[in-house]
Amino acid sequence: MPVETALLAALVLLFAYLIRGISGFGSGLIAVPLLALLLPLTFVVPLILLTDFVASAILGQSTRRHIRWSEIRILLPTSALGVIVGATLLVGLPERPLLVALGVFVLVFGLRNALNLHSERPIARGWALPAGLVGGTVSGLFGTGGPPYVIYLSHRIRDKSELRATFSGLFLIEGGLRVAVFLLAGLLWQPLLMWAVPASLPLLAAGLYLGNRVHLGLTPTQMVRIIGVLLLVSGTSLLWKAWS
Repeated sequence: MPVETALLAALVLLFAYLIRGISGFGSGLIAVPLLALLLPLTFVVPLILLTDFVASAILGQSTRRHIRWSEIRILLPTSALGVIVGATLLVGLPERPLLVALGVFVLVFGLRNALNLHSERPIARGWALPAGLVGGTVSGLFGTGGPPYVIYLSHRIRDKSELRATFSGLFLIEGGLRVAVFLLAGLLWQPLLMWAVPASLPLLAAGLYLGNRVHLGLTPTQMVRIIGVLLLVSGTSLLWKAWS
């Protein structure tokens, strides 16, 4: 890997986990689109899978007493099916359609966040089934399945501490499932990952620490809108790369 590519990737990772430290989610949404501009998607997705798994374990240690396990249990069955579908697609599809799909996906979610287009009304628990399936598929395919889970859980849980804790608990369990599926699919047997993951851990820790420090200075609405703008930029960049 060229030195300039490694430095840019390091800055992306630091920023992604700064966002994760502030909001409790979003590291994959930031890191995967930006890193895909520098590196192959089949390398980026496993890398973020492993670093996100570590981040979820760290955050989960301090928030586990607030986790709403009843919401996680209903999401997991269809999420597991979706992870298998997504990992299969990642292995079998060419990169250009994946970049286009990821770019459109990120743009839609970014626009929703930037314009604050969401309802305050609770949704029925039955929506956990499609949310789990779509979240698992997107997670297995792009390593960034947060949006469907976030949309569902944010309309089910109003307490800020419980919501953030439930994100971490879900991402830890679902991440463990993805690690197993990716191992079986051969996506983790890459020599570059053997040093890229350990090299990423100090950046992850620094980002989470800084994110926790600035967390109280922003309102939830401000943070969601900032992430939305960043996602719009990332999605546009991905579409440009796919078609250029």
